Amino acid sequence: MPTYDFKCNTCEHTFEKFQSMSSPNPSNCPECGAATISKLFSAGSGVIFKGSGFYQTDYKSSGKPATKTPEPKTETKKETPASAHTCSGSCSH
Repeated sequence: MPTYDFKCNTCEHTFEKFQSMSSPNPSNCPECGAATISKLFSAGSGVIFKGSGFYQTDYKSSGKPATKTPEPKTETKKETPASAHTCSGSCSH
């Protein structure tokens, strides 16, 4: 059953009504009681997926991978010449 939007032309109150397509439109405003109700037209919302049970694979792929694996970083270690070493003489490295 769809949800319809309505507007009171007297107090400009807008409200939604969940009803079947064959049900009659509301005749009075729930806010002020006036009988000047208009049905609002909208573009619609399309399909809305709510709740659990939907997976990333259920959606259309954009052609790009969802995650990119990082490339391993390689570090180059500079060796310090023994003559530039600033430790005391009892150093083991």
